[in-house]
Amino acid sequence: MSSLDALLERGVWLLETPCSRIDTVGFALKGCECSFQDLSKFDFCKNVTSKTEKEPHKFRVIRDDLLHPTLGGNKIRKLDAVVPFLKDEEITDVVRTSLFFVLSFLSLKRFQCLSGDLWRLSKCSCCCCSSAVACAEHGMSAHLLLRGEKIEVTTGYNLISEVYGNVVYVPRTEYADRQKMLSSHMERVACPEEPVLWLNGNSITRETITPSESSKLLEPGRGRRKWAVLGEGGASGLALLGFIRLVRWLSENEVFERDDKIKIVVDSGTGTSAIGLALGIALLGLHQWEIVGVMLSGSREYYERQTKNLVTGFLQQFRCDQSAEALSLNLVWEERKRVRRFGKIYGGEIGACKSIARQTGILLDPIYTLAAWEVAIELSWNETADKVAILHTGGALGLFGLAQTNPQEFSQTREYAPPKQLSLARHTKSGRS
Repeated sequence: MSSLDALLERGVWLLETPCSRIDTVGFALKGCECSFQDLSKFDFCKNVTSKTEKEPHKFRVIRDDLLHPTLGGNKIRKLDAVVPFLKDEEITDVVRTSLFFVLSFLSLKRFQCLSGDLWRLSKCSCCCCSSAVACAEHGMSAHLLLRGEKIEVTTGYNLISEVYGNVVYVPRTEYADRQKMLSSHMERVACPEEPVLWLNGNSITRETITPSESSKLLEPGRGRRKWAVLGEGGASGLALLGFIRLVRWLSENEVFERDDKIKIVVDSGTGTSAIGLALGIALLGLHQWEIVGVMLSGSREYYERQTKNLVTGFLQQFRCDQSAEALSLNLVWEERKRVRRFGKIYGGEIGACKSIARQTGILLDPIYTLAAWEVAIELSWNETADKVAILHTGGALGLFGLAQTNPQEFSQTREYAPPKQLSLARHTKSGRS
């Protein structure tokens, strides 16, 4: 597809190169009983080169979590083409929204979940955090609208967002109507006749701020600004381009062969990462490759609808001579091993993340990346493909929030035992002390 080659050779990206480190993880069953829901039954080690009696199974990990200190993971792939696009449009200010559930130790009872056994920390989304950092690094101002109240102890994504961006906490009642909330906010921060670019789902629309009684007046010394509003979760047709670029690099990498039967597993919130990878596979003609999206925050119908919307938006924006219906994607949506409400953590999952980190040096989180890890183990164990890989989507900063709501999982430390006092008698010569 010549038009795709032209897109991928455009020359301006957020990432200088699409490369990512690829690790090999081997694992073996400790005993006789196999359960993919209980990772304590497995031993892991990193960078296994061949099958041995000790490590009979293995999978690859595409280490996108190492691409950037705070942008690492799938967020930097989503922004790979978006940030240069905003720069080309001469955008000065970026507005972004995110679901935000707040929990502080002084208000735990107000936010107890219906199940009665789960306390959830409300945290700013990783997408908002990464947008704030990317904007600051490229001369734009980020304005983040987060649902709920400011948490008592600012940490993790909240902390980075407040350092790099302008954060406004929006009451839940106002946040329920996203479009009204955004329009009201834009009237407060933007001046009349300033242009606004809306990137949401499968559409890009342009408008100007209409003067009203609540319109902001142009202050002395304040230059004219150009605004962009990004959709929740970074879901847009433009965001898919970064994953297509990654797929092309993987197909040219010595680890993966074009004709191999390959399954790439990715945890899916909005589904943008899995959809982008699958679209890249289809457009590049990698017919033996398949993407397995682990559904975390929606129904199968939601992800199928999201697939159609994002692919349609991409094809329309880049004028591809194909329809979303005619394009066959090797994309399988799979439930997590233990289905649960989004954000719920079962006992032992944080411990599994700690154990895997100590054995392999790879840091997972129990809400996102651990879900992909579980599926990859099962696929590798059953040898359903020549090669199985995980796209590591990052999420390390989320552990800071989890440590507030699950302190018992992070406080199992051993007390310091001072060394025994050495006897000086053994080290003294006769007649000397």
